[in-house]
Amino acid sequence: MKLVPLGENVIVKRLDNEPTTPGGIVLPDSAQKKPQQGRVLSVGDGRLLPSGVRANHQVSEGDRVLFSQYSGTDVKIDGEELLIITESEILAVVN
Repeated sequence: MKLVPLGENVIVKRLDNEPTTPGGIVLPDSAQKKPQQGRVLSVGDGRLLPSGVRANHQVSEGDRVLFSQYSGTDVKIDGEELLIITESEILAVVN
């Protein structure tokens, strides 16, 4: 199934966290935070401006992005966990 976001929404797949700390301590799943980085899978049409024109997205498919820990809505499609997030909730693009 293909998931197509509407308007200014973006579909992001979270990137996996490192299971160890910088000091080498292995963290169990219950102690790990949700990843705050992801890869953009799909973008919507863009935000509708008051003039009736759609604004272009600042991110594109394939971009690696940073977002806050509790932003967006988690969904599970075909066994894959995805995040639907508005473009305004994206903090930065990682190059």
